[in-house]
Amino acid sequence: MANKPMVWMDGKMVEQDKAYVPLMSHALHYGSGVFEGIRLYDTKKGRAIFRLQDHIVRLFNSSKILDMKIPYTIEEICEATREVVRQTKTDIDYIRPIAYYGLGEPGKIVLNPAKFKVNVAVATAKMGTYMGKEQLEKGANIMTSSWEKPSNKSTSLQAKICGNYVNSVIAKIESNQHGADEALMLNSNGTVAEGPGENMFIVRGGKLITPPISAGVLEGITKDSILVIAKDLKIEVIERDITRGEIFNADEFFMTGTAAEVTPCSFLDGRMIGDGKAGPITKKLQTAFFKAARGQDKKYDKWLDYVDI
Repeated sequence: MANKPMVWMDGKMVEQDKAYVPLMSHALHYGSGVFEGIRLYDTKKGRAIFRLQDHIVRLFNSSKILDMKIPYTIEEICEATREVVRQTKTDIDYIRPIAYYGLGEPGKIVLNPAKFKVNVAVATAKMGTYMGKEQLEKGANIMTSSWEKPSNKSTSLQAKICGNYVNSVIAKIESNQHGADEALMLNSNGTVAEGPGENMFIVRGGKLITPPISAGVLEGITKDSILVIAKDLKIEVIERDITRGEIFNADEFFMTGTAAEVTPCSFLDGRMIGDGKAGPITKKLQTAFFKAARGQDKKYDKWLDYVDI
């Protein structure tokens, strides 16, 4: 196991601080890359990558939007991801696969990357608790961003395209500048979309409600995990549009994502949601999710790639 974080880069394993991207790479100038964020959890069987195959399949699906031909198979990228983890020290919990348009003809930089090389890399990082340990337990403080999500007519919001996330970055900056833990973003219709990097759920009358894909949200893998778990727990799920005002009157409000995992939200725009703490259904889903991710529930063992066995 390496003393320094390792990166799998175009088929070779290199130390992360020696992994360089040329200045004239198309993705650096235009955001023409696709990426994934994947969690790594400690289990009794060693470290496990959460829903690796699903993440890499989504990476390939995202690449289709940019007409990008990734020069490896899904299984090759999966194995590269496993190998990066095997060769990296244990204080990592986050994995970042990325495919991007690199260099074209020498001295040229144009909008259409059709003739540019496609590069692929897999890196690791220490994410920790994304919004904070206290927020994960007691609830986060959310504010509605003044920035709205792009519409489904302006880009593919189901693809994790690097350039799409500038919108998320400015919303995140704004929320932190105002003392909030995270932003809530509305779409062009004025209904709720998602956070900068999270899907969102509310609970009303014991029912779990979340916006549909048409609201301009990513098909989140953590969201899908929660939908599966909710079904197994006999919690009714409804996918429909949600208004900002409806959240104020919700019994519970939480966000999901690879980074955020399952984070309860106690306040929105200064208004307390429910009892101002993680609600019973949020707690139940959060507990079940972490048991699944940490290999403590055999029912969901198919979601885990054990890399140290």
